[in-house]
Amino acid sequence: MLEKVDLSLAVPKETYKRRIVQLQGRLYDLVHAAFQRQIPTMIVFEGWAAAGKGGTINLLTERLDPRGVRVVPISPPRSFETHYPWMWRFWQRIPAYGQTVIFDTSWYRRVLTDRVGRTVKKRAWREAYQDIVEFEAMLAAEGTLIRKFWLQISRKEQGRRFKRLLASKLTSWQVAGEDAAQHKAYEKYADAVEEMLARTDFPHAPWVIVEATDRYHTRIKVFEEIVRAFEERLATHVTPPRAAGEGAAPAAMKATAARKSSAAAKPGGKPARKSAAARKPEPKSAAAARPARRKERRRDL
Repeated sequence: MLEKVDLSLAVPKETYKRRIVQLQGRLYDLVHAAFQRQIPTMIVFEGWAAAGKGGTINLLTERLDPRGVRVVPISPPRSFETHYPWMWRFWQRIPAYGQTVIFDTSWYRRVLTDRVGRTVKKRAWREAYQDIVEFEAMLAAEGTLIRKFWLQISRKEQGRRFKRLLASKLTSWQVAGEDAAQHKAYEKYADAVEEMLARTDFPHAPWVIVEATDRYHTRIKVFEEIVRAFEERLATHVTPPRAAGEGAAPAAMKATAARKSSAAAKPGGKPARKSAAARKPEPKSAAAARPARRKERRRDL
């Protein structure tokens, strides 16, 4: 699959500058519409080290409202997280209704880095596939919009980018030990990626392979795919029952009040009962009651 990807695809700089502004504006409107419709969205970025995931995510979120968008970078599990089922930490980070969450790498680490690096047993990463499929299926069943991107570059291109990053102390930190290990075992990682794409690509959670040699092409393709996904979902979205039922009680109360009013207004209709406050006579003041008592005493005499 990956060997058939055309890594020579590129976009001219002028075309990129013109197109990216249009896509950013359109994406802002769509994310806002998804927020209003309460559609949770999950965007996953995976790919080779130095393929441009971070730069693409930065551009993606640059003009979006941070109150409704969250970026989640995934690193190796912390010590306390290892005391829970391995998917627990990802369940804690899923999007709320109406929220968009972008994952900078994800649960697929289990079947890629952990697999090739042998930090987990073979049985563990094999069983992880079933966990992943069920995890994404449950979220999709709840209405979550899911898109997953794999950023593809060649081994030669990865080495060239590593060399450029390592040449400056300001960027050398971006090449971690795991990245160097990935480059060294590129072929093994490629086999793991092929299996991952084949076993976890579904209509409700599809993979999009992005030719990432040219950064302009990478960003345009990612934006276009996300915009298309939002447009398709918003065009077919039906308000879930929980939201539709929220206005049912007030509407019923209004209808009941209207029926009572119409019954009271009819000539032969049963008059409405007066409240206790309306039936109770107004008490006389103490000053008005004293002369009446004096007159009664005189009559008795």
